[in-house]
Amino acid sequence: MKLSDNAIKVLERRYLARNEAGEVVETPDELFKRVAHAIALADDGFLSEDEIKASENDFYNMMINLEFLPNSPTLMNAGRPLGQLSACFVLPIEDSMESIFETIKNAALIHKSGGGTGFSFSRIRSTGATVKTTGGVASGPISFMKVFNAATEAVKQGGTRRGANMGILRVDHPDILAFISCKQDNVEITNFNISVGVTEKFMQAVESGEDYDLIDPYTKKVVTRLNAEKVFNAIVENAWNNGEPGIIFLDRINKENTVPGVGEIESTNPCGEQPLLPYESCNLGSINLFTMLNQEKTDFDYEKLKKTVMKAVHFLDNVIDVNKYPHKMIDQMTKATRKIGLGVMGWADALYAMKIPYSSQEAAELGRKIMRFINNESKKASINLAELKGVFPYYDKSVFKEQQIRIRNATTTTIAPTGTLSIIADVSSGIEPVFALSYIRNVMDNDQLVEVNSIFKQALEDSGDYSEELMRKVAEEGTISHMKDFDQSIKDVFVTAHDISPEWHIKMQAVFQESTDNAVSKTVNLKKEATTEDVKDVFLQAYSLGCKGVTLYRDGSRDSQVLNIGKVNGKTTSSDHNPRPRPEVTTGFTQKYKIGCGNLYVTVNSDENGNICEVFTNTGRAGGCPSQSEATSRLVSIALRSGVPTKEIVDQLKGIRCPSTIRQKDLKVLSCPDAIGRLIEKVEKMNGEKESKEFKAFDNEKAVEVKKAPVAVVDKFTRLCPECHQEMEHEGGCVMCRYCGYSKCG
Repeated sequence: MKLSDNAIKVLERRYLARNEAGEVVETPDELFKRVAHAIALADDGFLSEDEIKASENDFYNMMINLEFLPNSPTLMNAGRPLGQLSACFVLPIEDSMESIFETIKNAALIHKSGGGTGFSFSRIRSTGATVKTTGGVASGPISFMKVFNAATEAVKQGGTRRGANMGILRVDHPDILAFISCKQDNVEITNFNISVGVTEKFMQAVESGEDYDLIDPYTKKVVTRLNAEKVFNAIVENAWNNGEPGIIFLDRINKENTVPGVGEIESTNPCGEQPLLPYESCNLGSINLFTMLNQEKTDFDYEKLKKTVMKAVHFLDNVIDVNKYPHKMIDQMTKATRKIGLGVMGWADALYAMKIPYSSQEAAELGRKIMRFINNESKKASINLAELKGVFPYYDKSVFKEQQIRIRNATTTTIAPTGTLSIIADVSSGIEPVFALSYIRNVMDNDQLVEVNSIFKQALEDSGDYSEELMRKVAEEGTISHMKDFDQSIKDVFVTAHDISPEWHIKMQAVFQESTDNAVSKTVNLKKEATTEDVKDVFLQAYSLGCKGVTLYRDGSRDSQVLNIGKVNGKTTSSDHNPRPRPEVTTGFTQKYKIGCGNLYVTVNSDENGNICEVFTNTGRAGGCPSQSEATSRLVSIALRSGVPTKEIVDQLKGIRCPSTIRQKDLKVLSCPDAIGRLIEKVEKMNGEKESKEFKAFDNEKAVEVKKAPVAVVDKFTRLCPECHQEMEHEGGCVMCRYCGYSKCG
């Protein structure tokens, strides 16, 4: 097995077992052996001892050769005491306090165990509706989303995975307009992705410009009507603003519900690709398509792929039985339908290797062919398992009973995001295009490492055109599409996410969706200059091509909120101090402080003239008040660039005490604001005393200089990883860091 340096770092940081002192006590090879052994044990009673050992070897070889990897909780927890192996869950929410807070409790247990949760808030009565039992009025679904959000914030998951939620509201709920705009502010409901559950009736009304009904979820009666096109435009405008909400096509999902006799699907997991019934979980895994190419890299080795699919389905089905579920209802429901989700990663890299442009009909047809093959072979593998172990318990309530197909799993395929898995495998994520061909990674002591896509690097080395200097230039440009240094044949093949038109993003999603049981995780990356009409076209194209949902992100849209701080509720406030623009290059320090509830990282940056121009903060894994600290740093940054003297700002911040620090000894700061004020004061002093451009650590605590970092690295708050401070990417319906493996979605 050959792992990249970055893969080893991610494995050490998030996956490998540690002792009580926090020291890594497992190698990557031992991890894969641990997982293979634990999963193979599910065959006890069905296979002989020799056959079980053979399966264990198959599982180990698939993983060690990076041909197949299961979802992160399986790698982390299989064969270990926690034993929770599922990535995603859906929990029901009924319209009662008892149900709501029971679900919050269950969600907390799931997050603690390393899973993400999806909810439909559509059954909760609308804001202002009468509550007969108390004589009061309902507060509505959004108020309870905030309660769920706060509960998620409070749950800590041992530093390996973070809680993430999907919140869905039907488009015919009376509170739909408030829901659509509930995340206009990027610091609101931060632990949720949100999507509108769209119906066929609604989409037909959009196309015809008609009104549609809003239905009270409690009485089931029509309460009013709205113009469908206006509601659709509100979805479009908010998605343009910051990427949320996404949309899922509920009727389309339920039309392909394989167990309709059990119930209706109302929600998905946090990344939108796994529609589930209440209390279901799904166990996901992905085949590395790059490793499935033939020796000449001209096509796929379909015999190898067939064998890999068979072994992967066996693996994922076994996961269901060895899994330690966080709730007995989840245990029962998951085993009753036995849903698995086999997907792919490395698609874009495979296209690179075959010299096929991502945005081409050839690539689309190949995608259609490869996913149809995987889906068909996964069904055959599940049918074979049914002959050995039996059909899933809810088989009689499924479409397979009518079709007289005896099968082990109610679903077998899903295209999931593979953020950290693709880092381990050193390939592109899911079916996403490559985000960038070359990165500049900032490390300690002001060093910069150039990281280059391996296939791109090989192609240039073969042609004699590779140099580190050229790769630095590629990293700065972000794309080679307009660079004169490359032949057109290279430019055509080695495209990145922003080189690909929205139309082709959706086309690729649609061809993979054709042969995927569940759904496809895919982010449509739009350029910053994209208009609301571009967003609208994406949504309509996704609907017309048969997608089950769509998520998009316009580059820089989550950063723009920082620049709009002078606007409140659509009104522009007047000010005597208009903030000067943020400089493209800054010099600064990051310092770690121990605070009452964990760690706080404060960064203070200065412009080329030595004037402090911005502050931002990140909390460590163990706590802090991230939204409050971010709000403070944003306001301080605006004040600094508006000419407010640093002394005035420092005087306001220093000395503020947080209750969490009162009973703790050896803390050098009194609160997060106090830490911000102290670092501003120190940097101001250093800027006044420096005799050269080379800074040194200014006290006994560790300080890291970020000297003249490119704007792409230290740009606006939401672009930076909260753990390693590198730039993050929007892909697979989520936000993730390719340097340390951090993912907003867990």
